[in-house]
Amino acid sequence: MSDSDMHAGLCTMSQRTFRRFRRFIQAELGIKMPEAKQTMLQARLQKRLRTLKIRTFEEYADYLFSDRGMAEELAHMIDVVTTNKTDFFRESQHFDYLTESVLPQLVRHFGAGVRRRAAVWSAGCSSGEEAYTLAMVLNEFRRRCPGFSYSVLGTDISTRMLKSAASGIYPHSRIEPVPMRFRKKYLLKSRDRGKDLVRIVPELRAAVRFYRVNFMKNDFGIREQMDVVFCRNVLIYFDRENQEKILNSICRHLITGGYLFTGHSETLNGLNIPLSQVTSTVYRKTL
Repeated sequence: MSDSDMHAGLCTMSQRTFRRFRRFIQAELGIKMPEAKQTMLQARLQKRLRTLKIRTFEEYADYLFSDRGMAEELAHMIDVVTTNKTDFFRESQHFDYLTESVLPQLVRHFGAGVRRRAAVWSAGCSSGEEAYTLAMVLNEFRRRCPGFSYSVLGTDISTRMLKSAASGIYPHSRIEPVPMRFRKKYLLKSRDRGKDLVRIVPELRAAVRFYRVNFMKNDFGIREQMDVVFCRNVLIYFDRENQEKILNSICRHLITGGYLFTGHSETLNGLNIPLSQVTSTVYRKTL
């Protein structure tokens, strides 16, 4: 084991090895990985080394970039590298705006949910809280618009997160932001009193599907046009060039006149994209 990979008996990552990971992560995932993030990457990958009983990061890199590693380990590495932060009803004013302004316009002008099923996409859905929040809000909209039908697509690059999302099971501590009237209607308590868990009701789980998407690929594999896309707190992990590329790809799946919601820390100023801002962090696809 080289001195560059060991320090005080602990496995550390050499700059050379970090650069191998950084080139791959930026090229394949589009995620910014400046040198300041070397310590973070090292800490996150340590668990994979222990699980695989690999002694050094150099050995792990050699394995990861082999044909076998690309088939067996890549998904695990992606799970470790990607940041998965989400909540139910996060930035709740977006859901109010969706209900009060966006959905009525889409119904009136495009027949969304009435003449055809309304399609809503949670892009970068992580463990599914945003996708299920959208399903709750859309289901409630039915009370104002009888016969309204919808579907929700949740996508993420992490297979581990998508598996968790598809289960619809959450610790009780995660549902704190959910209004009580929604909890009673859309969440089921575990029958096992020893487990402090809740599960999304079958009706909502049936309306939401989950699918793996890598934003750096030219073809997302999505064949339907969306009326609304929530892509919030995702773009901040990409450089401006890739932000523009990703947004143009998303827009190809968005109907003309459809809406895109972004995170409050994200700005689309200066990007060459077919979107016009209608209010803070809400954009509409133009011709």
